[in-house]
Amino acid sequence: MCGIFAIFSSSLPDADLRKQLIACSSKLRHRGPDWSGYIVVSADESKNIPHAHGIAHERLAIMDPESGEQPLVSEDKNVIVAANGEIYNYKDLYSELKTPYKPKTGSDCEVILPLYAEQGPDVHFPKRLRGMFSFILYDKSQDLYFICRDHIGITPLYIGWANDGSVYVSSEMKSIVGECSKFQAFPPGHIYCNKGPNANKFVRWFEPTWAPEMKPGLPPPTKEYQSDLLRIAFEKSVVRRMMSDVPWGVLLSGGLDSSLVASICARHISRRSTSFPKLHSFTVGLEGSPDLVAAKQVADYLGTIHHAYTYTLAEGADAVREVIRSIETYDVTTIRASTPMYLMARKIKAMGIKMVLSGEGADEVFGGYLYFHKAPNAQEFYDETVDKISRLHMYDCLRCNKAMSAWGVEPRVPFLDADFLEVAMNIDPEEKMIKKGPGVSKEDTRIEKWAIRKAFDTPDDPYLPKEILWRQKEQFSDGVGYGWVDSLKDIAEKEVSDQMFASAANRFPHNTPTTKEAYRYRAIFEEFFPGEAAEKTVPGGKSIACSTERAMNWDASFADRADPSGRAAGVHDAAYDETFVADTVLDGPPSKKAKN
Repeated sequence: MCGIFAIFSSSLPDADLRKQLIACSSKLRHRGPDWSGYIVVSADESKNIPHAHGIAHERLAIMDPESGEQPLVSEDKNVIVAANGEIYNYKDLYSELKTPYKPKTGSDCEVILPLYAEQGPDVHFPKRLRGMFSFILYDKSQDLYFICRDHIGITPLYIGWANDGSVYVSSEMKSIVGECSKFQAFPPGHIYCNKGPNANKFVRWFEPTWAPEMKPGLPPPTKEYQSDLLRIAFEKSVVRRMMSDVPWGVLLSGGLDSSLVASICARHISRRSTSFPKLHSFTVGLEGSPDLVAAKQVADYLGTIHHAYTYTLAEGADAVREVIRSIETYDVTTIRASTPMYLMARKIKAMGIKMVLSGEGADEVFGGYLYFHKAPNAQEFYDETVDKISRLHMYDCLRCNKAMSAWGVEPRVPFLDADFLEVAMNIDPEEKMIKKGPGVSKEDTRIEKWAIRKAFDTPDDPYLPKEILWRQKEQFSDGVGYGWVDSLKDIAEKEVSDQMFASAANRFPHNTPTTKEAYRYRAIFEEFFPGEAAEKTVPGGKSIACSTERAMNWDASFADRADPSGRAAGVHDAAYDETFVADTVLDGPPSKKAKN
């Protein structure tokens, strides 16, 4: 990950604009500790540039560490680009250009320059990109700026408007707070341009066949489930994200999603070259937690160089304030899960690892959260998956990206690949639904994420042990150790008095906290990010075991649950301590219990 920042249409003199540019951009340096680049474009009435502009980049060097500095500048010096993320198909894009282009760097993001030269500020331009990206482009010849965020919002981006009419763009909110009177999260899958028929409007460019406007309500797809097609599509997505010029690894919780990613990486490495470095895997948890046990089992099976990090309840509690400052939210579930990930990222960076692959997105695509057991029909199930994916930028993508980037580590998420989503989200949702309990035979039983589990259930050439492939879903904040969530509640109970909580609506009229834990996080958030604009960047709604009003209708008891833990969903079969429960494996004899 990198940090991108810009101030467009500034009224400041050049020298002051540069100081402001550096002061704001430096707040993103954790995202890009390897190099900083700043460009100020002076106002010039003779060239129809009435206001000055500043573009900045804080670089994390993943591709071409030696010569890939940004901002990137076109050959004629007219176009300037600052990009965050990775464009995995950049070599293909170069080969498809109508006019041959010789790159000046090995940066995958340089391909934006010739693409813009061919297509201009158009919605069709980002549709050709495959990856995770946010970028800022300025064209001197037209005094035009063009801003884009990737299809799902894997990379964070914010936009703000200052009182002098200038426009701020930043990878994180911390560079905008205090500078802009109004700001918001930049919507995923959109572009924004100051010129043309849609000037100063957000325009959607990401229009997938399965949900063109990324909204629920369409008839569900009816494509037949094909396990081979799904498996091949996901393998391609993982391999695509192994592109790197620096040391990298995989996050491995021992759950299905991260284990599949690690398995594909390990298989691909072993088949590429015997001299290729062995795969490193990383996990984190409290001593004896479910994830540590499961991850060790998977790592031993795959033969990775495994690094298991433990943290104490005190260490986790000490980090919460910095976690909230880093991830820029007061959402309870996000903070619970971000804290161990934040601690792990620091350890990973200390090892010299700069990029990791992770398993975010599978639960949204395949209905993996435990409350999906309650979905009444395929339409409801499908609508909920679409809605969850559309909200990922506010939850899991935000958590993963900002918690890791706080220490200069880039996370990549293959389950959210645009091409993979075209395959996975066009499957008939009836094939994804959970079927279990009384009246359902063993042969017809399906646990959550059956579709992706079945795709990788290849007995002749297994990707994973059955007890991992068919392990029941565990919330990340639970998987690192059940004591973690309970300790956070205890701290909030001590710090937030009954009187304080009783007046929560007076202090926080917007998104009023419904638990003492939520009140505590909200108060910390307000210290770092005061004001109405900041509080409205965080999604509203009661903190429950599911994210939407729709799911509350599936089970009336959901509306009364203030705890978003997976254990509160009422469908959790397993009570993990140091072992796994055998009945989460669908077929075959009971699996052996994993041991430390």
